[in-house]
Amino acid sequence: MTGLRRAALLAGASVALVAGTHGAAQAGAFGLREQSAQAMGQAFAGAAAGSGGLSSMFWNPAVVTMKPGWNSDFNATLVVPQATITPTTGTFPPLIGLGNSGDIGQAAVLPATYSNYQISDRLFIGLSGAAPFGLITKPNPVWAGQTYSRSSKVFSLSFNPVIGYKVNDWLSVAAGPVLEYFKLTLRQATGITPGANTAFLKGDDWGWGFTAGVVARLSEGTTLGIGYRSSINHQIEGSAFGIGQVRASLNTPEKVSVGLTQAITRDFRLNFGFEWDNWTRIGSPAIVSLALGRPATALPLNYKNGFYYSVGAEYDFTPQWTGRLGFAYEQSPIDNSNRSTRLPDGDRYFASVGASYRYSEKIQFDVSYQHLFSVGGRNRIAIVPGEPLYTAPLAFLATSEASADIVSVGLKYRWDNPPAPAPIPVPLVRKY
Repeated sequence: MTGLRRAALLAGASVALVAGTHGAAQAGAFGLREQSAQAMGQAFAGAAAGSGGLSSMFWNPAVVTMKPGWNSDFNATLVVPQATITPTTGTFPPLIGLGNSGDIGQAAVLPATYSNYQISDRLFIGLSGAAPFGLITKPNPVWAGQTYSRSSKVFSLSFNPVIGYKVNDWLSVAAGPVLEYFKLTLRQATGITPGANTAFLKGDDWGWGFTAGVVARLSEGTTLGIGYRSSINHQIEGSAFGIGQVRASLNTPEKVSVGLTQAITRDFRLNFGFEWDNWTRIGSPAIVSLALGRPATALPLNYKNGFYYSVGAEYDFTPQWTGRLGFAYEQSPIDNSNRSTRLPDGDRYFASVGASYRYSEKIQFDVSYQHLFSVGGRNRIAIVPGEPLYTAPLAFLATSEASADIVSVGLKYRWDNPPAPAPIPVPLVRKY
């Protein structure tokens, strides 16, 4: 079986693996950043410059040229979020007695896979399978905010074949299409009594976009990477309670990632990262009734742009063991002006630690742990007159507290045999 045929079969395996469960968004809004066990050990600092190995393809497809031969990188991440919404004074009085939300967070597993194949000294192909967006929040069935949310679920799946080219010894470029599946299910109570019915909105769609990137080795020990993921328009079709068949046009945010790796010594490296997500694209998608041919309602999301700043360090203790530390700050696209009971997001910090073990020239194991905690501890929710979500007279004021523990494991495997090192010439000894 040829290498290309094997790569195609491996792509199919990637598709099957990625089609698992995922939820609990841990990037801004309902974005997911947990795509690399290795990169998570440094809070994803330098991911666009290759600090996550082959899995850095999620941020920058040009990383496909940084691994010679035929390689795969398999990742699985367990996300355990905790979040509680507690109503406060000012909430419509009959709602208060229904109590708080309980823990709305739902534990989930997020898989991601990456493979590449070197065709020539300069040409590479690759395939990644990931879940760029996801969310599961589920409060108590009966609670004070039930008219605004009973459960929320976003599921996505993306496949990204890429072609990478080494322009010269220090510059590489790559690009490729993205095929993305997106599914949305939202539920909320139709009234304030414990036995109120549940309204719903659900639908799904496949959409297309692209990725592109560049990696530049600026000097010995200094690597800069810049990656781009385009926005994807989804024409979501489904149904809504009391409306029937509906359609909504939703634009996912485009993403720009910048990574810098600087070697301080032969064994010690610093990494820096920056990410910009254009969440303003999402706006307030109109929910169009197909029967009436006009908007029946809307999803007033109104997110702002998201920014992520990270710094990390890694040290090779031995040829087999590497340790990592990282810290990051994220400016969320959600603040007091657009925070809802479905996603009580806010600015947060990330602290990470991780390690890799090289079992052989063909096998490497990665493990990382990350803790997420909110800046300031509590976030405010105010659904009051003048707010797009408000339904008279159901004013809802609350505070939310959120955190998350995240564990990620990875396996890297090289399918072909690495070339044997060049023999060291034996000095010629002459006798006179």
